[in-house]
Amino acid sequence: MAEPMQYRGVNHVALVCRDMAETVDFYQGVLEMPLVKTIDLPGGRGQHFFFDCGGGDTVAFFWFPNAPEAAPGIASMHADYKTLGSQTAHASMNHLAISVPLEKFDEYAARLQAKGVAMKVVNHEDTDRHASEEVNEHTWIRSMYFRDPNGIHMELAALTRPYGPQDVQHAPLNAKGERVALKQTQTA
Repeated sequence: MAEPMQYRGVNHVALVCRDMAETVDFYQGVLEMPLVKTIDLPGGRGQHFFFDCGGGDTVAFFWFPNAPEAAPGIASMHADYKTLGSQTAHASMNHLAISVPLEKFDEYAARLQAKGVAMKVVNHEDTDRHASEEVNEHTWIRSMYFRDPNGIHMELAALTRPYGPQDVQHAPLNAKGERVALKQTQTA
């Protein structure tokens, strides 16, 4: 059998912004992600900028002069997700999550709030409650959720422990909502 494919993390996630200058101000100025690459697309078709989000990974944005307006609740998470739910359409981006060090989580949340970023902090659990106000023995990840100037639902996340076999316990659902047994993968 051939050797399994090797992956080295996310190269970049490409999103679309409505205002590149505002996006640079937020990602570089507020989130403190260095701007590492800028491209003017040929023929005035727009721009493509990349921000370093750590570990050699980047978050990239396109700006197109005639891009359609955002379609919250369809192509992105609705702003009122508590009332309307967090589902989005097939092939849409629901949210962008960037990892941060666990020991810096509270500091980073305070820094962003001091810069005027409105956020919700959630401690996700391996229980039926799914989340709690406090960190406890069931917490597997801490998350802060907020929106960027383009309305993109963002998450800064810190794992509280490594993933393990106990984290894969649910069979996937097919398009009809039926559970399908997980297939065992072979490794070399």
